[in-house]
Amino acid sequence: MTIVSSLRALTLVLVMSASVVPASRAEAQARAPMRVLTLTTTAFPDGGLIPARHAQTGRDVSPALSWSGAPDSTRSFVLLVHDVDAAQGDGTDDALHWLVWNIPGTATALPEGVPSGAQLADGTRQLSVSGPYYRGPAAPSSGPAHHYVFELYALDITLNIQPTALSPALTREAVMRAMSGHVRAKGALVGLYRRPAP
Repeated sequence: MTIVSSLRALTLVLVMSASVVPASRAEAQARAPMRVLTLTTTAFPDGGLIPARHAQTGRDVSPALSWSGAPDSTRSFVLLVHDVDAAQGDGTDDALHWLVWNIPGTATALPEGVPSGAQLADGTRQLSVSGPYYRGPAAPSSGPAHHYVFELYALDITLNIQPTALSPALTREAVMRAMSGHVRAKGALVGLYRRPAP
């Protein structure tokens, strides 16, 4: 057998071996198409104005949210609410208004006025830039309305991230990093707000 034929035979064996090795669960999930969640609120239409009730100038009450379309593999949800028009630091970050994680995977909604507290009775954890609660929009009246994005992620894990161990910025970073490779579906909702003119 020549060297060339030997290499061809070895290549064939390797290809055949690779074809029968089953993909790991993580690899199989990574190849699965990302689902789209439908995220809605009764407080305002997608792309509409956020009422003062849910802003810092009003009662600062978190809006009721509901969603559908989560896959059966969902173990928990993460909700991120941020002002994409309020650049922070070097401009690659923005203002955090609410980060909620370990929402139970069986949940399909958050009620209006989620109570404050780093960890709720069902294991849900939360924080904002100023504490363990929802922080409503407060864009200044002197400029255009800001875009407040509500992003909901369905994960195939729960996250072992404590809500009070780090600063809000570092906790957000830790949560987003821990989510990597575990997002099975995502949905988004946008609200606009700016303070009324004085």
